[in-house]
Amino acid sequence: MDFRLYTTVDLDAARVARTTVIDTPSTPQWFQSFRIICAHEVSNIIFTVKDENPVSATLIGRAYLSVDEVISGHPVKRWLHIVDEKGKAIHSQIHVNVQFFDVTRDQFWSKGIPSPQFGGVPFTFFNQRPGCKVTLYQDAHVSNNFIPKFGLSHGMFYEAQRCWEDIFDAIINAKYLIYIAGWSVYTKITLIRDPRGPNHSKFENLTLGEILIEKAKEKGMRVLILVWDDITSKQWLYQTLHQGFGLMGTHDEDTIAYFKDTNVQCFRCPRLTSEGKSMIQGVESNSLFTHHQKTLVVDCEDSSGKRRIVSFLGGIDLCEGRYDTQEHSLFRTLNTVHAQDFHQPNFSGSSIKKGGPREPWHDVHCRLEGPVAWDVLYNFEQRWTKQVGQRFLYSLEELDRIMTSPLEKAPTKDGEDWNVQIFRSIDSGSVTGFPLEPKKVARFNLVADKGTVIDRSIQDGYVNAIRRARNFIYIENQYFIGSSYDWKPEVQEGGSLPSSKPKDPFGALHLIPKELSLKIVSKIEAGERFSVYVVIPMWPEGVPESGVVQEILYYQRRTMEMMYTDIAAAIQHKQLNAHPRDYLSFFCLGNREILDSGEDTPEKPEPDSDYFRAQVHRRFMIYVHAKMMIVDDEYIIIGSANINQRSMDGGRDTEIAMGAYQPHHISAKQPAKGQIFGFRMALWYEHLHEIHDSFLHPEKLECIQEVNKIAEQHWKIYADEVCDQDLPGHLLRYPVEVSSYGRITSLSEVEKFFPDTNASILGSKSQNLPPILTT
Repeated sequence: MDFRLYTTVDLDAARVARTTVIDTPSTPQWFQSFRIICAHEVSNIIFTVKDENPVSATLIGRAYLSVDEVISGHPVKRWLHIVDEKGKAIHSQIHVNVQFFDVTRDQFWSKGIPSPQFGGVPFTFFNQRPGCKVTLYQDAHVSNNFIPKFGLSHGMFYEAQRCWEDIFDAIINAKYLIYIAGWSVYTKITLIRDPRGPNHSKFENLTLGEILIEKAKEKGMRVLILVWDDITSKQWLYQTLHQGFGLMGTHDEDTIAYFKDTNVQCFRCPRLTSEGKSMIQGVESNSLFTHHQKTLVVDCEDSSGKRRIVSFLGGIDLCEGRYDTQEHSLFRTLNTVHAQDFHQPNFSGSSIKKGGPREPWHDVHCRLEGPVAWDVLYNFEQRWTKQVGQRFLYSLEELDRIMTSPLEKAPTKDGEDWNVQIFRSIDSGSVTGFPLEPKKVARFNLVADKGTVIDRSIQDGYVNAIRRARNFIYIENQYFIGSSYDWKPEVQEGGSLPSSKPKDPFGALHLIPKELSLKIVSKIEAGERFSVYVVIPMWPEGVPESGVVQEILYYQRRTMEMMYTDIAAAIQHKQLNAHPRDYLSFFCLGNREILDSGEDTPEKPEPDSDYFRAQVHRRFMIYVHAKMMIVDDEYIIIGSANINQRSMDGGRDTEIAMGAYQPHHISAKQPAKGQIFGFRMALWYEHLHEIHDSFLHPEKLECIQEVNKIAEQHWKIYADEVCDQDLPGHLLRYPVEVSSYGRITSLSEVEKFFPDTNASILGSKSQNLPPILTT
C-alpha cells in the first residue's frame, strides 16, 4: 500500500510547522529543519504523522516531547514513540532533533539597533540593503496648511511629502517601465487635485487610466498591471450582488475591460493555491483570500546617464476613496476634491446626492530608492512570471543596458542614507523563484507546507523589531487580531482573573499581540518603563451591525483582553500602583464638523438610519488603513499587511512590507531624531492637533497619560449629542473600559454602541461565518 506522508509540529494545539509530502515505502525520511518563533505557554511539542489524500488527510499517529526536556536549551536528539488517538502505541517511532533558544539571551534583546552595522532580520528571502533612500508619506496628500516644524538631528527640519503627487511625477517621467500590483486599481481616479501652478503637466487633469494609456503609447514603454481577481465581481454574480463591481468593490472587471485593446498589459490574478493543497484548501484560497500588495515600480532619471529603479509600497491603493489630507473632512470637500470620489461603504444606499459624511481615509505609504527598489521589482517579476509568464517583462540583459546597477551606489555625504529590508507574506502559489531543496528552504526561514513553500517574513520582521525594542512602540493598523493560542476565557463578573485557557479553535495564531504583551511584562518585571500605542479604526470598514464586522470586533476584543490580562498580572505580581493602560493604550480616529452655510443636498438619507443620524450629528470615524509600526523612533515597518492571520500567515493574503532605519540616527546613546522621529511627530500632530514636550519621550508615564487625557477629551466631544464645535483633534480613546484585572467592558451602560449606530462596540461571535474569513 502506498502512502503520501507528512508530519506536522504543534505546540500543544498550536500548529507551527509542516513538512513536505513524500511518497514513501516503509521508512520515510524528511530531513527538514524549522526555525520556529514561539510565544506560547505549552506542555508538549507534538509531532503528528498523516497520510495525505485529495480531500483532507488520514491520521497515522502522534509523538509527544515534553517541554521540560528542551527548556534548558540543550539539544534533544532521540526517537519518540508514535501513538494513536487513544494513546496506544502503533509500534512506530519518529526521530527528532530539537533545541530551544531563550530570546532574552539573544544579543539584541531589548537593545534596539546597537550600531550602524546592524544587519537586519536574519534568515529572510531578501537581505537588508544598505545605501538606500526612503521617503515616508502620511495620507495620499499633504495640504498647504499642514506645516509641522520638528527639529531633527544635524540642524535639519522634518518636511512632510505628498504621496500621490510623487506617484504622478514618477509615472509621467518614466521612460521604460511602469509596473503596478494592486488589490484594486481604479482607472477613474485623478492623482492631482491640488493645483500646482502655471507650469503644471498636461497629464494633471487626466484620470489614472488615461495617463497609463498615454504612457503606454510611448516608444519603448511597458506598462504592466496585476490586479486581484475578485471572484464576486464575475459577470454571473452581477445580478445576485446587485452591483457591477463585486462585494469588495475592487472594480477588477472594469479595469480589465478599460485597458482591453490598448498597449497597457493588465491581468487579473486569482489567489491560487499551490500544488499539494487539498481541494478544500484550494477553494478557500480562491474564494476567501486576496492579493493585497500595493506596489509601483518605475524607472527614473539618474546622474549616470542611465536610468534607475524607484519603487513605492505601503497601504494606499490606487483607487477611489483613498485621496485625503490631514484635515480628513467629512462634508467640506464634497463639492471640490471629493465631488467625483465619494466613498462611504458603511451605510446602505449612501451617495453624494444624499450628502456626507464621507468616510475619511488615513494611510501610510513610502518610496524606496537604491538597491532595495530592485527587490520590489523582483517581487513584481516573480508574481508576473507565475501568473502571466515571461511575456512583456524586460530581461536582465535589457535592464542592464538601460538601468544603473543596484550595486552601483554612491555614498551619501549628509549621513541621511537608509538600510532597508523587504519582507513578504506569500507562497509558491503566487510567485516563482522559491527554492525547493529543504536546506535552502530552511536557510531563508521559508516554510515547506505539503508541497507549498511559504514566506512569512513580515511576521518575523515585526517579532524581531518588538523583541529588540527598548522604550516604546507606536502602531497604526487596520486590524488588530491575534492569539498566539492564548486568548483568555471570558472573565467572570466581579473582575477576577481567568484561571485557565480555553482551546482556541479560531486560527488567529500569529504572535504579534502576544509578543507586545510579553515585551511589556518583561519590562515591568525588570522595573523599566515601556509604552505601546495602538491606533486602529473605530470598526472595520462595512455596515457596523453586520455579522462580519461584529465578529472581527469580537476577536479584536479577545486579543485586547489577552494582552491586558498579561499586563495586569505582571502589575499585581510586582505590587505596582499602576493601571494596564499606563503601558498599553488603544485609540481610534474620528472627526466632527459644524454645519457650514450654504451646505445642502438634493436628497436625504432614510430617517432613523445610521446614515441619517451621522449626518445630523455631523460626525464619523476616520478610517485607519495604515499598516505601520515605529520602534524607539529608530526603526519603521510600512507595508500592506494587517495585524491579523490573513496578512501574517503567508498562505492566505499576499502582502509586502519594508523594515528600515537610518544608520546615523539610532538611539544607542541618545534618542533618535532622524526622519522616523519626524514622521511620528507629524503623525501625532495630525491626530492630536497639538504638540506637548512629553511627546519627545513616548516611553514615559507622563507621555502616555497625556495622550490618553487628550484622547478622552476628544472622545467626549465626539460622543456628545450636541455638535457646537469642530473636533479639536482626531485621536479618540478607543471606547472600551479596561479594569485593573484586564477585563474589557463597555464605557458605560449608555455607551455600548458606536455613536449613531446599533452596533455593539465589544462585538459578537457569529454562528455562521468561518473564522478563517474574519481572522
